Amino acid sequence: MRLISRVFCVLTFVATALLVAFSAGGAMEKNAVNPVVVVETSMGVITIELLRDKAPKTVANFLGYVEDGFYNDTVFHRVIKGFMIQGGGLTANMEQKPTRPPVENEAANREKNMRGTVAMARTGEIHSATAQFFINTVDNSFLDHKSKTQEGFGYCVFGKVTGGMEVVDKIEGSPTGNKGMFRDVPIQAVIIKEVRLKN
Repeated sequence: MRLISRVFCVLTFVATALLVAFSAGGAMEKNAVNPVVVVETSMGVITIELLRDKAPKTVANFLGYVEDGFYNDTVFHRVIKGFMIQGGGLTANMEQKPTRPPVENEAANREKNMRGTVAMARTGEIHSATAQFFINTVDNSFLDHKSKTQEGFGYCVFGKVTGGMEVVDKIEGSPTGNKGMFRDVPIQAVIIKEVRLKN
């Protein structure tokens, strides 16, 4: 009887340990899920998965702007066929919105600027990205991280389009012209009505 009791205790302990491990694994898996945002534009809806596991600082920065409603009523102000569409920083009147300080460039994560990926726009300074982002409409390997130099640092990919790539292509096909100091501006404004977290 004592032997049976001991065996029962051991089996109970093992079962409890497995249950705890399974529960912890489930929690870790749940926490590992990347956030998804919905970009509602005047030409349709784009869904983007944010690669928090690859670019945590960039995604946190982007989500901060999303939560503040910063992107609402901005535009895709730079559209180049066979390259990308860029937006998220200017109003339809081509007025630049005030931003937070720049975020660290995480392009060294080695994520590739392939068609459908989303990356941070920046100036010639490596760590100058704030709010503006672009969606690659073709594979743009020349934008990838190659070295930790001014010329080779690259542009940080922090998301990928998971729905609405046809909308991206439609925006890319917009006729463009010049508006003041800005080039490649869609003649008919492409409004970003809202960017929100997907429920």
